[in-house]
Amino acid sequence: MTSPLFAAIRDEILASGPIGLDRYMTLCLGHPVYGYYRTRDPLGASGDFITAPEISQMFGELIGIWIAATWGAMGAPPDLALVELGPGRGTLMQDALRALSRAAPTLRPALHLVETSPVLREVQATRLAAAAPTWHDSIDTLPRAPTLVIANEFFDALPVRQFQRTARGWFERLVGLAPDGTALVFGLAAEPDTRITATGPDGVLMTLPSAALEIVRSLARRLVADRGAALIIDYGHVRPGFGDSLQAMRGHGFVPPLATPGEADLTTHVDFSALGRAARVEGATLHGPADQRDVLAALGLRERAERLGRDASPAQRDAITAAVARLTDPSRRGMGSLFKAMAFSDPSLTALPGLPTAPS
Repeated sequence: MTSPLFAAIRDEILASGPIGLDRYMTLCLGHPVYGYYRTRDPLGASGDFITAPEISQMFGELIGIWIAATWGAMGAPPDLALVELGPGRGTLMQDALRALSRAAPTLRPALHLVETSPVLREVQATRLAAAAPTWHDSIDTLPRAPTLVIANEFFDALPVRQFQRTARGWFERLVGLAPDGTALVFGLAAEPDTRITATGPDGVLMTLPSAALEIVRSLARRLVADRGAALIIDYGHVRPGFGDSLQAMRGHGFVPPLATPGEADLTTHVDFSALGRAARVEGATLHGPADQRDVLAALGLRERAERLGRDASPAQRDAITAAVARLTDPSRRGMGSLFKAMAFSDPSLTALPGLPTAPS
């Protein structure tokens, strides 16, 4: 089985040779005609996956509490730019703004959404109409002002490069064509990349999150200069390591990453240690990372669930309980430990709500 995007990828490989995984992910997710995020709303029961804001309003509300407290720690600047990277359906920001209106009623942030999907922009425009958002294709056009950035499940979908260790060194993992030309297959570059000096056993894979590192560095420079903080919540790991976390999801199940390009979501686990180092190099202060369950607990998840449950029906209370479990359960069925939260800020913010300040 192929997909409409397969022919475009096949023609590029035939013309120029095998492509890097970063190029493959860019085409699959962002091709102007057939890209996954360009052509559909992937979220919810009718989509391919579900995110924390879609599980419960409590998630976005607690993010709103975090925004209010961090804005206060910044000295309550009146010209705050509130930015969300990859805002999905706008659910998180809608819930966050509702909580923010109660926690910081004098705050009227300028809302900026970094979103490339025309389908999702339409949904966001309806849901967040009262906030009059401004949309951006990238972070390059964001305003220079005191800024708070929210990025929930954004970095996992950014293109990465992968390298495999052999007895001759590190070779980039490429996407090419099967001998009969009817399918895509993984292979290795003809020559090793001598710039990579890491050590590891033969056969092991290493992922380089080049796009994510570039965005973090740019954001960190802005925040150090203009004041503010960025909160990242995603699934990933906090210690450097080897292995292949590339996965494709379609219809809430896993599918082979090369099988139907453009028809499935492609992601990799976020390397929080690498992102944290990148932020620090630019002079930012690091907070976390910490497990999502611990951060949500510190922000008041249990207390918010109890308040919602007081006037709820038995069925509604059961749904609230199930949502809390889904957001905090540390097992494979929950998001509590697999998902991490980390922030980086300008050096004047020595502490942020819900997150430990990382040792220097």
